[in-house]
Amino acid sequence: MLFYSFFKTLVGQEVTVELKNDLALVGRLHSIDQFLNLKLDDVHVADEQKHPHMASVKNCFIRGSVVRYVQLPSDGVDVDALHDATRREARGR
Repeated sequence: MLFYSFFKTLVGQEVTVELKNDLALVGRLHSIDQFLNLKLDDVHVADEQKHPHMASVKNCFIRGSVVRYVQLPSDGVDVDALHDATRREARGR
């Protein structure tokens, strides 16, 4: 639940999602669910020359199991709060 709670705080911010098939999508996080499925708006492909067929995609739903990485905006992450939450969850609270 830690990651779900954390990603809920990023709704409305721009993120880059790299998929397991090496496709990287940049878009505004619209929503996320408990399975870490993502919905992105205002999507564009990070490397349009490599994936020209994706140029017309404007919004998408991404199944959580196909996500390799999510790159977050550096100003949108409160590192101290994330460390505290991680420690609390590790202790079982």
